[in-house]
Order: sequence, then structure tokens, then C-alpha cells
Amino acid sequence: MTRFVEVIARRDCKSFFTSGMEICRRRVKSRPSLRGDLTATGQRGCGSGRVVAKSTAFRYQKHEPPGAPWRARQPEDGMALTFKGGIHPPEFKHFTEDKALVEARRPGLVVIPLAQHIGAPAKPVVGKGDTLKAGQLLGEPGGFVSAAVHSPVAGKVLKIADHPHAMGGLKPAVIIEPAEDGGDGEWELMEPIAEPGRVEPEKLVERIRAAGIVGMGGATFPTSVKVVPPKGHEFDTVILNGAECEPFLTCDHRLMLERGEKIVRGLEILLQITGARNGVIAIEANKPDAVAHLKELTKDSARISVVKCKVKYPQGAEKQLIKAVTGREVPVGGLPFAVNVLVQNVGTAYAIAEAIYEGKPLVERALTLTGPLVSEPKNLWVRLGTPVSELLEQCGGLKGEAARFIMGGPMMGMAQHRFDLPVAKGTSGLLFLPPPPPEAFTEGPCLRCGKCVDICPMNLVPCDAALYSRAGNLDEAERYGAADCIECGSCSFVCPAKRHLVQSIKLLKPSVLKRRAERARAAK
Repeated sequence: MTRFVEVIARRDCKSFFTSGMEICRRRVKSRPSLRGDLTATGQRGCGSGRVVAKSTAFRYQKHEPPGAPWRARQPEDGMALTFKGGIHPPEFKHFTEDKALVEARRPGLVVIPLAQHIGAPAKPVVGKGDTLKAGQLLGEPGGFVSAAVHSPVAGKVLKIADHPHAMGGLKPAVIIEPAEDGGDGEWELMEPIAEPGRVEPEKLVERIRAAGIVGMGGATFPTSVKVVPPKGHEFDTVILNGAECEPFLTCDHRLMLERGEKIVRGLEILLQITGARNGVIAIEANKPDAVAHLKELTKDSARISVVKCKVKYPQGAEKQLIKAVTGREVPVGGLPFAVNVLVQNVGTAYAIAEAIYEGKPLVERALTLTGPLVSEPKNLWVRLGTPVSELLEQCGGLKGEAARFIMGGPMMGMAQHRFDLPVAKGTSGLLFLPPPPPEAFTEGPCLRCGKCVDICPMNLVPCDAALYSRAGNLDEAERYGAADCIECGSCSFVCPAKRHLVQSIKLLKPSVLKRRAERARAAK
């Protein structure tokens, strides 16, 4: 049986293009073994590629010989690893890239949200009036995909109440008044594990769960869940993400330079937990000092290598980093364990080392407070729960009125409207920007230029995915890849018509994902 599949032509297929972007029709044969996925080997105009039509989105993939083994990629001299697509926004890292981490002052008030991670919020185990030690458990995991939260200071619980949350709305939080000494009183730590190499991996995973460690790059997925692949899968490679591709942010750069030893020890623990043969620390080429430092730290390791990646956004996105470092492509709708790879942020590895060797839960992190309006931009070592207003004061305040306050980087961060929000586990940056020009908000009609298609790191068709998302058309939005969008914002950045592409896709994406999950449950 044959059927027609519309394939979005890319500039790679030159004969498909006459002007801008066209839609071609290709006849392919159904293959039941692929469960509805239709595959056709590229012919005229497709070079050595192949066109792959998935049930949810279209892709143009580079052909690989059948049975080709996975292999780690090594850049040639002077070259850097990368992926297809991506953009080159101004870096703006000069504000803080040469500034060492500075320990922030102890907060006058601490606000610990019970939801600082993907999954169920933590369940409080303390109450109003309780006296706390630094490091004491405040909330236990609320489910399998959840994470514990701990007190970063010694003090007293004032109340457990709803508080403004960085993701919007009001969410439960434990509000703490630090002790008179600033909260540096007695600590409640877990038992250190001096020789993790002699401990069962399951016990190390349990320690990570008890410490409340989540992905520190911003995704905040509970690490204890991520390091254990589903049944039938295994990891052969662990990649530490030191790309830090977001403009302005430099805290991971400084962490690698100043505390690289613990990062390497955290990677060694991850290799032991997963049984992976290879550990890779991937760093963008704009951090040559970090590359050199970590190469020196790992020179005697037979299992760990440091690789240099091309300076390109979103180099630090999980699937793009896997492609750059290993050459493997995560399947559409799949996760990295499908290609036997685990990716963790360098900050996560640091937190793992502290939890194992020192028994310390995740109660502090590095972040970058920066922007052209900040009097003294800094890289700070901060206790979680510290209000943004207190950190801003420690950086000399603002030189003018900030029209935009973003938690995270300018590409994927979340715009905020108040300064009493607390630093959370996934807060990598606090960015203060002047108002944009008025024309930045004026959208024009789509020019069908195909620029968004050319640079999309997920090989989607953002212009059409956004069009159908705005129209509320779930079927077509899913067909053009809305569910697979990583929300990097590259399409909006390059659009000459200033269309709000990623914003439009994000509006409908939860509904598309919900429907996909319902279909998956119904199929079981």
C-alpha cells in the first residue's frame, strides 16, 4: 500500500527549492514495522540524505550506514564540535566572565518554595515556630518524580504560606527567619561517604535523592530519577554540560575554573552509578581557560575527556549537545537514554560531589547577576531562598529603571515583574535590561523566507507550527512539531518579520503534549 506524505523541503534538497520554501509530495511505502513511521531514501536532489516522516513531525536526517556503531566524536585540531542549525546571538559575557565567584551575604529572610523542580512539589515536614538547623529537611519528595528541599540557614519557621513563584502565580513556600548569627549556626548534614567506589550504586542514588539534587542548568528534573534508565536501557556515556550558551551568563564558567575538582569528582560518581564507560565534559570554545583547566585535572583519567564545542546557541540544549559530542540523534519524542547517553550540568555534578563526600544537601548555588543596568555585575555564590532584592542591593542596585527583569538568560529565561522572588535550585541568572525599541513588539506577516526552518536545531518548521498553534489547531500544530519544540527562541531571534514564533508555540504545546500522553496511555 502506498500513500503520499508531504515533506517540508529544506535548502539541503536544492532541487526542491525555486523560491523560499516549497512543499513537495513524495510517494513512499508504508512499513508496518516502523509502527506508522514512514521512511523513504532520498533520491534526486537529496544528496546522501534521507527524508523521514514521523507521526508527529518532519525531519531531514543525514544518512548513516546500517549497523554503524556509536562512536565518540573527536574534533580535529582547531575545530570544535557542533550540531546542525542554531544561531550566533551577541554573547554579552564581558560583564562578568572575568569576575570570580563572590559569596553573597546571608539573607535577612529566606523563602523556600516547595516546588523547585519538575514533578510533584515537596511535602512539608516542619511547621510554624519550629527551630531549624542549616541543612535540615523542610519537605520530603511528594512522589517518584519529586525532590526534597532543605533549609539553607539556621533559624525559625515563620510560616508555611503561598508566595509569588517564578513560574507564575502563588505556590506554597516555607518562610524562615534566620538566626541572629545570620543563619550560620549548627548544620545538620548526612553521613559523608569517603569511598563511594566501594558503595553500591543504589545507595549513591538514594543519597542524591535525599540531598534534593535536581538539574542545575534550568530544567530542574530530579537527578535521582534521571540517572537510572528505564528497564531495557543502559548508559554508555555521561556528558557534563559546560557549554553555558545563553548570553550574559557566566556562573558555570567560573564554577569550572574555581571548583573544577569537585565537578570531576561528581562526574566520577555518575560514571560509577550508571556503569558508563565514557565521561565527557563539553565546553564551548569561548572558555579556553576552563577547557585547559579541566583537561589538566583529567589528564590521568582513562575514562574522562574534555571536548571543545563550537560557540553557537543552543549548544547547551541536551539533544544538540549529544549530537555534537557523540554524533547520535535522539529519536523524535524520545529522551537521551534512547541513545545510551546521560547529560548533566556541571553544577549538578558539583552538588553530587558535595552530597556524597560531605553529606551536604543542595542549599546553595552559583548564579550570575548581570545586565547593562546593574551597577556592579557579579557572579555570586548564593543560599537558596534569598530574595532577588537583597542580591541586587549587594551589586550596587540599578543605574536606571529596568524595564525587563529575567530569571535565567535572555533566550530561555522567564520575565518577572517583582523583586521579592527567591533564588531557587534552577536559578542560573538574574538579568536586568533596558526597554526594547517599540518596533520590537510590532509583528509583520510571514515572508516565507525559511530562515526559521534553516536554523531550527530540532529540524522543525516553526513558522507553520506557530501559525497552527495560534489557530488552536492541535492536529496541525503537532504535525509540524509543536510537541518537539525545545523553546530555545532561535526562530524568533532570526525572524525578519519579528513574529512571536516560539511564544505562539509555547501557548499550545501543553495541550499537544497532554493529548500525546493520553494516546500513549490508551495504547497500553
